[in-house]
Amino acid sequence: MSKAAPADRLSPALRTEALEQLLVERELVDPAVMDKFIKTYEQDVGPLNGAKVVARAWTDPGYRAWLLRDGTAAIKDMGYGGPQGEHMVVLEQSDEVHHVVVCTLCSCYPWPVLGLPPSWYKDPAYRAGMVRTPRRVLREMGLEVPEGKRIEVWDSSAEVRYLVLPQRPPATEDLDAEALAALVTRDAMVGVAEVAAP
Repeated sequence: MSKAAPADRLSPALRTEALEQLLVERELVDPAVMDKFIKTYEQDVGPLNGAKVVARAWTDPGYRAWLLRDGTAAIKDMGYGGPQGEHMVVLEQSDEVHHVVVCTLCSCYPWPVLGLPPSWYKDPAYRAGMVRTPRRVLREMGLEVPEGKRIEVWDSSAEVRYLVLPQRPPATEDLDAEALAALVTRDAMVGVAEVAAP
């Protein structure tokens, strides 16, 4: 007779699957609704959406200007919007200024273009530290911002959410928008990383 593994020794994936099965069996959730949510977060919401916005801005000067002037409309034009993305402001990185986003009160985050917020974004240490000592927190996260560059911290809220437009890395002039989008990370669009050259 084999013994079942204790729940605390099961992988998170197995625990999630078991919980889903239990909820379906008890008719507390509709499998079709769950499949729709999963599909939404796998295909329609996530950092790849934001990466496509960034790549288009890097390759289309007119779109870049529109994105910086009216982020909400320009992002919606690419098909990304809705809850958590109604009021978007885009911040452009430059040689003089480094932008970084935080939500000091909770974890307001632009889900349509960045997907689910990472755990560190919701962590009180990140939220407080980024406001008080942003250069130190960025260094701890692996990004060294030169002393001569000003750091601007933007506090996301229920009224406005921010997307950082990273600087285009060197040696990418021959890349098309799809190849450029593959270089862009969620962390670069929050401002805690830079886009690395290929």
